[in-house]
This record gives sequence, C-alpha cells and structure tokens, in this order.
Amino acid sequence: MLPGNADQLALVDVLGVSRPINLGMLEVQPVAPGEWLLIHMGFALERIDEEGAIKAMAGLELMGRSADDDADDDGVRPLPRSGELTGA
Repeated sequence: MLPGNADQLALVDVLGVSRPINLGMLEVQPVAPGEWLLIHMGFALERIDEEGAIKAMAGLELMGRSADDDADDDGVRPLPRSGELTGA
C-alpha cells in the first residue's frame, strides 16, 4: 500500500514494472501481497486467481498480434486501412 491516499493506492507489479493502482473500485479491501488483480486504466476492477490472470494475458497477447501473424495460410489478408496501398 502506498502511504496516504486513504489506503486506496497500491504499488503493484505489472509485467515487471511497478505501477500505482487505485483500489477504490474493489468491493472488499484491503489487498494482500501476492493477490492477482484484474486492472484497467490504473484501476483494480476485481480479484482473480492465477488461472484467470493467465487467461486474461493470453487474450491480451492475442489482440496485440499483427495482421501478418493472424493471416491464414491461403494468403488472405485483412483489407488495407484508408490510405494504405497493397502490392499485386
């Protein structure tokens, strides 16, 4: 917990980076070291277990793939964005 702030801020590890997270949206407080939290935009939304954290990270990694990573073997690619040109 970060001192002050009415015990609403905690310093948490997010992929190896320490970040202050607001705990005000959690129904039950306080949190303990080692607990997993689902966070968004600097706010802890809910407690989750390690399995839930792994699934959430897998989903985020999937969303972060490039179009080339997701292309089918048949060469089908997403439509180009406005202003992009494609080769023949």
